[in-house]
Amino acid sequence: MPIHAERGFYATGRRKEATARVWLKAGTGAVVINGRDINNYFGRETSKMVLAQPLALLEQVGKVDVTVNVRGGGLSGQAGAIRHGISRALTRMNPDFRSPLKKAGFLTRDSRAVERKKYGQPGARRRFQFSKR
Repeated sequence: MPIHAERGFYATGRRKEATARVWLKAGTGAVVINGRDINNYFGRETSKMVLAQPLALLEQVGKVDVTVNVRGGGLSGQAGAIRHGISRALTRMNPDFRSPLKKAGFLTRDSRAVERKKYGQPGARRRFQFSKR
């Protein structure tokens, strides 16, 4: 399902617990996340930079409009999920973009997630304090 009629090229990106549904189409460079402007959605410059990385790499900044619907996780995970989604949508838009994006590591799903808490411990790895006496 590479093309959605009026919205453009679609792809899904994931990171941690976040899932981003991304649509790309030719335009002026507008980025809308959950109906809000990128500057309203992300306060941190790092998050804005993370999701702009694939566009900057391929010199597509200002040439495509990005519409994102993202849910789950925190802002950092959501930024990573959006970057993954944008990268995948760019490869659907132009298959020649695949090689540089793959080399930069933007097409790989980052599988790192929070480790589960174990029983008999207060956290995933932390142990309760040992008392000799």
